Amino acid sequence: MTIRALRPYILAVLMTIPGLALHLAPSDISPLLVTALAGMAILGASFLLTWACEVAQMDMPQAVAVAVVAFIAVLPEYAVDMYFTWMAGQQPDSPYSHYAIANMTGANRLLIGVGWSAIVLIFAGRFHSAVTLNSDKRTDVLFLAIATIYALFIPLKGSLTWVDGLVLLGIYVWYILIIMRRPVEEEELEGPAATLAKLAKKIRLRSVGAIFVFSALVILGNAESFSEGLVASGKMLNINEFLLVQWIAPLASEAPEFIVALMFASRGNAGLALGCLLSSKLNQWTLLVGMIPGVYAVSSGGLTPPINLDTHQFQEILLTAGQSLFAVALLLDLRLHVREAIWLLLLFSLQLLSPLYDVQLETMLGLPHDPLRLHLFYAKVYLVLAVVLLIKNWRQAWELRKGFKV
Repeated sequence: MTIRALRPYILAVLMTIPGLALHLAPSDISPLLVTALAGMAILGASFLLTWACEVAQMDMPQAVAVAVVAFIAVLPEYAVDMYFTWMAGQQPDSPYSHYAIANMTGANRLLIGVGWSAIVLIFAGRFHSAVTLNSDKRTDVLFLAIATIYALFIPLKGSLTWVDGLVLLGIYVWYILIIMRRPVEEEELEGPAATLAKLAKKIRLRSVGAIFVFSALVILGNAESFSEGLVASGKMLNINEFLLVQWIAPLASEAPEFIVALMFASRGNAGLALGCLLSSKLNQWTLLVGMIPGVYAVSSGGLTPPINLDTHQFQEILLTAGQSLFAVALLLDLRLHVREAIWLLLLFSLQLLSPLYDVQLETMLGLPHDPLRLHLFYAKVYLVLAVVLLIKNWRQAWELRKGFKV
């Protein structure tokens, strides 16, 4: 194996070193520098995890690979969110609970609004005007629908409790029990993962194990620095730290997955790319959300009271659930067309940029300022569009029941 072939791994490891060195740095170091170095370390470790997860499935039993690899692949996102949740349990009246919800909702909306859309648009630019999923992905769409419908009740009842966590975790376990009974499908590895796959089995297993351990240590070791650095940077720059946590943090942890998916789409394998991000969305919408009340309960030392959330956080959950239901409605036929991708990207962008124009719009309409007005508006838009599509395509919606089959 040549040095050139190992160059991506060497570069990714080098990205992690400055973040690891932060533990030796003086305490008065700039939070901007801390955020940049810790974020770069998490990004490097995320790339390593992405490649190792692809290779690990060659040597692991299907039942183990599906459950373990799916969790490990999103470890960066979990580490940051669980840090905020743990701190929320330690300090119940602090903003940490708001940061946990911000990070979770931002990651989920980015996956659909940017990730799914980008795959379709890149694929359409070189190949076809629609991306088609394999029929087995009907199971993912079905369980995403189930999780989304349940999630809609969380803001309606005004609490996120350990019961909600158990239900969402149960939905994911149900999903795993179905897909792990399916036959293993061999996939041709590309890029850095293919380099690792060429090693002899014993060396490959040791290499993958070492990468998993190293990456996990880097991610867990930098989660606190990155999370606190983001919050401190927001305060120092007079930028809403809630927005930084919601959008910047997920970018660092989701970037490798996005890049790999976009690479597959550019090479004509957009179905695989979209399928991967669909699985990630389901993973985050069940496991990530489901773990929040559990981690909070352990940290706070009791199952009651539930995690401290206000109207803003519940509006964020409602908006995220609305987008998720709209995405499910678009995927009823297991196809995502260019015009549908444009709608996903457009609605996401309009909501994301709403703080830049909400005051002017309210003034023009003669309305008092309400920072949550457009959140609720876009949530209703998503839900109305989803209901219209579900009614219009009710036969395809009924076909989703086939996703329960092995």
